[in-house]
Amino acid sequence: MARRGAARGRAPVHAGVLAPLLALGIMAASCGGPGGTTSGGTGAGATPPTPQRSDVVAIVASVDLYVGAPQRVAVGLVTNDNRLVSYGTAELAFAYLGPAGQPGEPQPGPRATATFVPTYGTETSGADRPAITLPSEARGVYEASGVTFDRAGIWQVRVGVDVETLGPTTALAAFEVAEEPALPAPGDPAPRTENLTLGSEGVPEAAIDSRAVTAGKVPDPELHRATIAEAIREGRPALVVFATPVYCVSQFCGPVTDMVQDLAHRYADRAAFIHVEIWEDYEAQELNEAAVEWLRMPDGNLTEPWLFLIGPDGRILDRWSSLWSEDEVARALEALPAP
Repeated sequence: MARRGAARGRAPVHAGVLAPLLALGIMAASCGGPGGTTSGGTGAGATPPTPQRSDVVAIVASVDLYVGAPQRVAVGLVTNDNRLVSYGTAELAFAYLGPAGQPGEPQPGPRATATFVPTYGTETSGADRPAITLPSEARGVYEASGVTFDRAGIWQVRVGVDVETLGPTTALAAFEVAEEPALPAPGDPAPRTENLTLGSEGVPEAAIDSRAVTAGKVPDPELHRATIAEAIREGRPALVVFATPVYCVSQFCGPVTDMVQDLAHRYADRAAFIHVEIWEDYEAQELNEAAVEWLRMPDGNLTEPWLFLIGPDGRILDRWSSLWSEDEVARALEALPAP
């Protein structure tokens, strides 16, 4: 059933991804206030110190991992002084530790090679070997595709990476895998959501796109003309990004929204392109109901940013969390039926 655009109740937001992204050193302070985001780091001209081998920590940035389906797993690497490991590839070895609350000896699981995915719009050095960087120089995650987990519970990933100036090193991180996805997943019918658009009456523009708070208007009107429900009714594929560019707890939301805007220009004939703002009224802590419908986790928290590709049959074809590659999304759009 279609739902109206905004939710009046208060709810925790971002808790599912806040800790990993904070730990990655991608932000200097929480963006949970009207001041927006600020970059971490001490300036592009500084020389990062070389940490000890034990001072590289892995953080799993993926959200809503579950059993039985190939998925993307994103891992960030950070030093103890909030420098990042960027570029190149990393080797991931997964192991099952046991049910939540009952950890045991690691049982070997899948392996995968993860490729560095930079934040959209950031310059890359062209380096093909991992290196220690400042957040002002490079921000991103190492992402592996096609990872399938066969059991619910606590898993561990061992990240192996050969870092310039540091050499071969490893880092461990634990994370939870659920029996079923909590959010809409590939193969599921997409919720027929009546999200807010520029045609919604009596709605402040900041509830449609938080960037209107600072820009004075919605900067990407092409992402705010259609509803998800309309696209499904018309049998039109849709690429939907859920993000709050101004109030995001990481520095991913603005760049990934910009990416979708750029894709909308390139592939306007392939799909409807939609941005759903998380907040109806940030000061009053009122959430847009469209975001609640898609992103609320079982514990009541919301996670974002997310990107969903809906097929012409109204089912979800793919989804991406936290950060994603423009080329990968472009390939998914090109694979849609020709108009």
